[in-house]
Amino acid sequence: MKQKWPFVPLGKVLKERREEPSPDDLAAGRIKVIAKIGFDSGQIQLRSESNTKTGMILIQPGDLVVSGINAAKGAIAIYGEENKEPIAATIHFGAYVPNKDRVEIKFLWWLLRSQFFRELLLEYIPGGIKTELKAKRLLPIPIPLPPLPEQQRIVARIEELAAQINEAHALRQQAEEEAKFLMTQVAAKAYDDITKIWRPRRLDDLCRRITDGTHLTPRYVENGVPFLSVKDITSGRISFDNVKYITPEEHAQLTIRCKPVFGDVLLTKVGTTGFAKAIDVEREFSIFVSLALLKLKRELLDPRFAECMLNSARLREYSAEGTRGVGNKNLVLKFIREFPMPSPPLPEQLRIVAELDALQTEVDTLKHLQSETAAELDALLPSILDRAFKGELFKED
Repeated sequence: MKQKWPFVPLGKVLKERREEPSPDDLAAGRIKVIAKIGFDSGQIQLRSESNTKTGMILIQPGDLVVSGINAAKGAIAIYGEENKEPIAATIHFGAYVPNKDRVEIKFLWWLLRSQFFRELLLEYIPGGIKTELKAKRLLPIPIPLPPLPEQQRIVARIEELAAQINEAHALRQQAEEEAKFLMTQVAAKAYDDITKIWRPRRLDDLCRRITDGTHLTPRYVENGVPFLSVKDITSGRISFDNVKYITPEEHAQLTIRCKPVFGDVLLTKVGTTGFAKAIDVEREFSIFVSLALLKLKRELLDPRFAECMLNSARLREYSAEGTRGVGNKNLVLKFIREFPMPSPPLPEQLRIVAELDALQTEVDTLKHLQSETAAELDALLPSILDRAFKGELFKED
């Protein structure tokens, strides 16, 4: 049943702290400065240094900290009483002292980060959520204020439900990671079983050519021919969603040496190394040095079979062995050419690919269901908060 709570201006339960940090303490680094407050977590992140040319405010343990610019996005934090020292923030933040006799600070934290409060901002502040939320605008806003024990009960219930949602998210993420691991392990078993019967051959012997994309950064244009790098194939498909473009003239020059076509295989060789994708689109594009291009001898090696084997745990381990460097990792072409690639008869390759594709379909179906579940979980907490601050979270017995 809906509860009828009185609406009270925030200024009745919050008092703006109007203290400034000592310039000497700031200069000496004795007082840390807020860098930002996480939108999703509401956690304070501190700067590595304290130098600033902006006016500053002081924040004491137990204060509620509100980002004047990003409050409507969730940038509101509690600087917990467990902290021993004050911190500082620019004047684009506000520090507020709660009246503990009237309000539970966690109740305010959940409330101010809810859609319910965003609607109040739109109603009571000229310019709505785009206006910087200074104290003179924040404190007059009326909020529903149940008795203190009821606030504490609501907070306990919200946190219990939030913990359950977080646990469900973690389990969903774990299931997704296990599904990815399953595919690499199944491919690894297929690799092991095949190589017991058919001895692996050098990848170079199964390709007409192994090369990589241009080593020079091209001149990018707004529209033109897609220019792919590692990021454009690691999703499991060739993605043109956020691709860069080069002129048709430059593309023509680059493809004299390296021309990707349908049925070739791309292999990541810089940064994220050892991930393969068969080219399954009929579209012109060029590639950067971060991608190797494998032009297979199609009478010996099927592109999808090559993709599956290269992405197996066995050849991913082999890729890691051939990767050089720490910061800028590079899988060198010389090592790629030595990859031990199984090459059973083509009918056997196609059979294995069909079995792996069937399993991948099941995994994709599971991932789709998990994605739908994730969306439902993401919508659940805002719904709980909306009900909580409308007095609808609890039903009377």
